[in-house]
Amino acid sequence: PLLRSMQAISTQALRILRLFGNTAAKKVIPQVGSEQEYFLVDREKYLKRRDLIYTGRTLFGAPSPKGQELEDQYFGVIRDRVGSFMADLNQELWKLGIPATTQHNEVAPAQHEMAPIYSMCNLAVDQNQLAMETMKRVATRHGLVCLLHEKPYAGVNGSGKHNNWSIGTDTGENLLDPGDTPNENMQFLLVLSCIMRAVDRHADLLRQSASCVGNEHRLGAQEAPPAIISIFLGDQLDDVVSQIVSNADSIKLLTSSGLDTGVSTVPVIKKDATDRNRTSPFAFTGNKFEFRMVGSSDSIADANTTLNAIVAESFCEAADELEKAADFDSACTKLIHDMMTEHQRIVFNGNGYSDEWVEEAARRGLPNIKSMVDAIPALTKPDVIALYEKFNIFTKAELESRAEVQYENYVSKIGIEAKCAIHMAGKHYIPAGIKFSSTLAQSYASVSAAGVDASVQKELLERVSALTKQAQDALSALITACDESDTIENAQELAQAYLHRVVPAMAALRAPVDELELIVD
Repeated sequence: PLLRSMQAISTQALRILRLFGNTAAKKVIPQVGSEQEYFLVDREKYLKRRDLIYTGRTLFGAPSPKGQELEDQYFGVIRDRVGSFMADLNQELWKLGIPATTQHNEVAPAQHEMAPIYSMCNLAVDQNQLAMETMKRVATRHGLVCLLHEKPYAGVNGSGKHNNWSIGTDTGENLLDPGDTPNENMQFLLVLSCIMRAVDRHADLLRQSASCVGNEHRLGAQEAPPAIISIFLGDQLDDVVSQIVSNADSIKLLTSSGLDTGVSTVPVIKKDATDRNRTSPFAFTGNKFEFRMVGSSDSIADANTTLNAIVAESFCEAADELEKAADFDSACTKLIHDMMTEHQRIVFNGNGYSDEWVEEAARRGLPNIKSMVDAIPALTKPDVIALYEKFNIFTKAELESRAEVQYENYVSKIGIEAKCAIHMAGKHYIPAGIKFSSTLAQSYASVSAAGVDASVQKELLERVSALTKQAQDALSALITACDESDTIENAQELAQAYLHRVVPAMAALRAPVDELELIVD
């Protein structure tokens, strides 16, 4: 499917290039650079966490007194132990022909990132799969464990995989390079308007392509990027689009501002007009788009198959219209205007984390799909089936089976988490609460018998007993939710039951256990 999507976008992009007189290019190649975020933890500590072992994330755990508030680990030096891992990782990746060059700390404690040099799309997918396996293997040599789960720890940033996507010819021309005067670059503006149409039309499908069980904790209500698909263009391009939409007589380019430090020995630095909005799920970053929604543990194949397919469809429609035009220049200008006008709603340069954006997106009619389970139906919509069958990427039966597999995958992974939570709470946490309650009860009885104020012991005993009871009730509710959900045979309905019953029941069990952790000996 990935290779067929690459073939589709090449065929349709060449039709666009021929319209602009380019006869030298023989194919157009999607290029991808995949940043990979990950956590490193000490192996001995990891082996004491049943939840990390079975699920890749902590199902319980009160917040640490110090998380990422100071951001000191982000801007600090790389620790020697981690640096040794990174050096070893680079060597192993180079042996495999993977040109990894970038490595640094990330926002959360013990979180890091590596990034390879760009490769053609299918090669980048293979290299990323190899990189994830190599990271796990090399970490073990250093007494570490590499966690690729999207959200190993609640309360600090999770990990993603920034999928930097561009399209270029075999002669070296990047179709997403705006040049020094994008306002006068008709070919770039047509490509940009086609991508705007593709992303707006298939926002739900793009959201689905970045869906995996671990990513549930990053997207939507949790953290960046939001579950609402939008495009960030930067001030300069956004202004160009606005002028085109408003039918400006001449399109003027905003002048890039400069950074003056006020120090005579430091020159005024030209500010990048495409400076990235870190909250955007699909940001234009100079000569590429950075699709930031992909999960750290997930393959990038699905996201790139989707990107290639939806853009190929948009190119095809544009070529169909322009190839029969009597006056190409005027027809192209009108098409760019029409597409940008119709799909300008997908462009958003503001703060994607804000509540105001959620309200604004709803007003614009943009989908806000918060769960993987709700995103999966996009695969089998009639227009999506038509899209994939048109370019021979997927058949209807293949799309239906992929949807079925995703529902089952969701249920399987949440089921493992639920069973692990039931075991940990029932065998370890609740018994610990009972044991500590007994100790407090004995202390209360002894101190009271001595005629001394035992109000502290009484207050603690009542609090621990109440939380232990709350945990026991939540444990029973989780067991019931799992048992009753498992009687459902339909895959989609079963996934919905796990989403709306089992997942909340797990959260309800975690709350009192995490509170007990700060009290129980």
